[in-house]
Amino acid sequence: MDRTLIQEILEVVEQAAIASAELTGLGKKDEADAAAVEAMRERMGKIQMQGRIVIGEGERDEAPMLYIGEEVGSGSGPGVDFAVDPCEGTNLCANNQRGSMAVLAASDRGGLFNAPDFYMKKLAAPPAAKGKVDIRKSATENINILSDCLGIAVNELTIVVMDRARHKELISEIRSTGARVQPISDGDVQAAIACGFAGTGTHCLMGIGAAPEGVISAAAMRALGGHFQGQLVYDPAIAMTEEWADYTKEGNISRLNEMGITDGDKIYEADELASGENVVFAGSGITDGLLFNGVKFEKDCTRTSSLVISTLDNTARFTNTVHIKDGAKSIALS
Repeated sequence: MDRTLIQEILEVVEQAAIASAELTGLGKKDEADAAAVEAMRERMGKIQMQGRIVIGEGERDEAPMLYIGEEVGSGSGPGVDFAVDPCEGTNLCANNQRGSMAVLAASDRGGLFNAPDFYMKKLAAPPAAKGKVDIRKSATENINILSDCLGIAVNELTIVVMDRARHKELISEIRSTGARVQPISDGDVQAAIACGFAGTGTHCLMGIGAAPEGVISAAAMRALGGHFQGQLVYDPAIAMTEEWADYTKEGNISRLNEMGITDGDKIYEADELASGENVVFAGSGITDGLLFNGVKFEKDCTRTSSLVISTLDNTARFTNTVHIKDGAKSIALS
C-alpha cells in the first residue's frame, strides 16, 4: 500500500454511501445494501491494485459481489486486502436513523484477520486508556480505570452497548456504577471509533457484536492509537441470537477449528486483528452519526462527509466533498 491509494479508497466509500442513501428511509434494507455493494465494487475495479476481499458480503455461493476471496482492482499494482461493509447499519439506513455508513479497512496482503462470521465480545476505549482497561476485567473495573485515565467522574462517562437481550446484565452493571449507558440498535463500528476522539461524548464500547465489524473497528483504533480488544463468541447461549437457533457450542467450535482457529477463547489485540505494516480505515456517512453527517442531496450537487484514518502518515482526515452534478448552476458553500 502507498499514499496514492488513500484518495481512491475515500472515493470508494463515498460512492457506496451515495448509492445506499438513495434508498434511505424507504424500508428497503436489502436493496440499500445491494446498491452500496455494487457501487463499492465498481469504484474498486478502477484502482490500480491487486485487491482481495478478506471480509465481505459472505462466501461466493451466498454473495455475487464483494464475496470473501474476490479479487478487485485492475490486477496490477500493490497487493491490498480489504474488509468491507458497504452499508453498515442496513436497518438504520432503511429507517432513516442515525449511524449508518459505508465503511472499509485496508492493509497490505495478510494484514487483516480473516474473521469468521461469528460474534465477538468487544472493548473499545480512548488512547489514554490503552493497555490499562482490559476485556478480561469486569465492566465495573474497566469503568473505574477509564475514569482515572480520563480524569472524568464515573457519572460523567458514557458507555455504548448494543441494545440486545444478551446485554441485560452488562447494562445493569454499568448503571450500578453510576456511568451512563447509550444503547444502540445497530452500527457499533462508528461507536467504537468515536471512543478514539475526545469530544464525541462516547467514552467506551462494551458488549458483543459481529466479528467482521470488529476487525474494521480494530483497524481504525490501531491507526488512532486507541484501545481495542476482541474475543470470539461461539456459544449460542451467550450470543442469544435467532440466527444461531439451530447451532450448538460444539458445532461452532468445530467450525472455528476448520477455519484454523484452535483457540476460540483467545483475546485479540488491535494490532493482531489489523497486523499489517500499513493500515487504512475509511468511512462515509449514509445517515448522520456520531462522527460525520450523512449524504445530502441538493439540486446541483450531492454532499458527502467522510473520515479516513491511516498509519501511512499518522493522520485522521475528516473530509466534506461536493459532488457536482452535470449542468450545475448554483452551489452553496455549505
